[in-house]
Amino acid sequence: MAMPVVIDDLPALEWSHDEGEATFDAATGALTLTARPGSDWINDPLDGERRQGATGLGFLAPGELSFSARVAVTSQRSTFDAAVLTVWGDRDHWAKLCFELSPQGQAMVVSVVTNGPSDDCSSSVVAQASTHLRVVRTGEAWAFHSSDDGVRWTFVRVFRLDFPGPFRVGMMAQAPTGDTCVAVFDRIALGETVPRDLRDGS
Repeated sequence: MAMPVVIDDLPALEWSHDEGEATFDAATGALTLTARPGSDWINDPLDGERRQGATGLGFLAPGELSFSARVAVTSQRSTFDAAVLTVWGDRDHWAKLCFELSPQGQAMVVSVVTNGPSDDCSSSVVAQASTHLRVVRTGEAWAFHSSDDGVRWTFVRVFRLDFPGPFRVGMMAQAPTGDTCVAVFDRIALGETVPRDLRDGS
């Protein structure tokens, strides 16, 4: 068994289910997650199949939180590979916010919310090599945001998960169609102060 990953200012980290591959560079504050070939995390709404070969590294979520990171993919990209922020309760109740490569070859912000079947939604195209992603928890609701600079945030979606908890929030790499995906997360930040308005850019 690999040594646990420890990141300053984050609670204890655990894998959502299977153990994955992770390294952390304390000097740069960068976490690198490497996905297995063909690893995905989706409850397909078309055929009902659960494809849950990817695994997330995360922590027990407090009642109110704002969790963000700058994310990038440093390996050669294949369709649907992604660096991901995750929320999970169990295999049928979870959500993910992805920096993902579309079938058209564009890097995009994509979100998936799962209460049984997955609800998959593509958002904005990202022209840069990296982007910032954020998960907010406020009361019973969750919200996803993205940002070019980590200062001004674009609203992606707000939702609830039909699960009593507890929930874990974390990071993941997925490679549904490729040999691997190397996802790098830095500028990782966790706080318990959430935006008063989820749509005003704060």
